[in-house]
Amino acid sequence: MRRPVAKGVVAIVLFLILSRAAGESADFFNADSNNYRRPEFGGLCDLIERCPYHCSEHKVQTDDGYILGLHRVSSHARILRGQRGPPVLLLHGLFMAGDAWFLNSMNQSLGYILADEGFDVWTASVRCTRWSHGHVSLSEKDKDFWDWSWEDLALYDLAAMLTYINSISNSKVFVVGHSQGTIISLAAFTEPDIVKMVEGAALLCPISYLGHISAPFVLRLVSLHLDQVVLALGIHQLNFKSEFGALILDSMCDERVDCNDLLTSITGPNCCLNMSRLDFYLDYEPHTTSSKNLNHLFQMIRQGTFARYDYGKLKNLKKYGHFKPPKFDLSHIPKSLPLWMGYGKYDALADVTDLQQTLKELNSNPEMLYLENYGHVDFLLAVNAKRDVYNNMIWFFRSLQGKSSSY
Repeated sequence: MRRPVAKGVVAIVLFLILSRAAGESADFFNADSNNYRRPEFGGLCDLIERCPYHCSEHKVQTDDGYILGLHRVSSHARILRGQRGPPVLLLHGLFMAGDAWFLNSMNQSLGYILADEGFDVWTASVRCTRWSHGHVSLSEKDKDFWDWSWEDLALYDLAAMLTYINSISNSKVFVVGHSQGTIISLAAFTEPDIVKMVEGAALLCPISYLGHISAPFVLRLVSLHLDQVVLALGIHQLNFKSEFGALILDSMCDERVDCNDLLTSITGPNCCLNMSRLDFYLDYEPHTTSSKNLNHLFQMIRQGTFARYDYGKLKNLKKYGHFKPPKFDLSHIPKSLPLWMGYGKYDALADVTDLQQTLKELNSNPEMLYLENYGHVDFLLAVNAKRDVYNNMIWFFRSLQGKSSSY
């Protein structure tokens, strides 16, 4: 069977599977599904405080009505001494939430490491993840509840969290992003009212362009237009922990995608993970996201752009006044904003060619850390990330302390 014909057959089968799922189950891709495997912990602070750290939960409302989860973490020793260092906000990646920074041991997880180093750690959980708190008027069953993409996380969620942290600390905030967290950051930093609250940023696996990704599983989903199919079927929430979500993942496996090593197929090879902790990781990941968000990311892959959501020519004209969505202009990020970036040779999502395009458009020259053996997830969960990555990042933050901390 020729490849175009085979692709068409798979797409039809996928459509039928999704149609049946959407028609028969109200729990399709639903975070409240009985098939959802919940961890033994009651909340994010329960996870964090399994080690000797203090955690407090804060709720932050965005201008468009979402109530975000924001958790503040400090070491007990620092609290006893009455010390709080400069604030740092941790921004997670796609299908993740604030727990991502605390999944390894105390000396391996960035959230703990920064707290031990005296930073005032704030970990974000963006809208509709497990540690966020819904909306002031919408419920999860409402279509409009899921009507958002990463640009809304940048322009609303990040803006609200920075404003809140600044009001508590009365100082500018260091930002650390991983993967989607870097997309959010770079888009937000083009906005003067947001970037003025940022002291400096460290971007792990930085992404603003996605035109050269090489991850087989992701390219398979893009080629089958999974994002457009689920939207056409009225499926607005994506939860790959549900029974039908797992079915869709399984349906993508063929000779071109090795599902025996699904993580490598999605992110590229990772050198330094403790795979004995995989079941523990899966107690918490993946979190939910919106179908529109996945669609926006896939638009970036297909079109090679770093732009706002593409609604189609007519809707774009009505919303933006142009047939094409406006681009996020990286040259608008102030040259004075200190940036640090860490990237790896084997990252199949944050491709080096795409990163070079990002660097070309920036006015500044970020500090760069390149690791020959690292992949996409290594920057978050590698057992030796403190030595390889985090010490360098912390040195970067230390070099900026006191230069322009007031706001």
